[in-house]
Amino acid sequence: MILLGVILLIIGFAAGISILWTIGIILVAIGAVLWILGALGHAVGGRRHYW
Repeated sequence: MILLGVILLIIGFAAGISILWTIGIILVAIGAVLWILGALGHAVGGRRHYW
């Protein structure tokens, strides 16, 4: 999810499309939160680890 967000950020910035930029920021933030929760040992979405 983080990788997809970064790709959308790059495409949105290069093409000047603000909606891709916004969606990219949201995906990076959600991916970072899920990654942190998984790293702390909390079950995320029924899985013990989130990659």
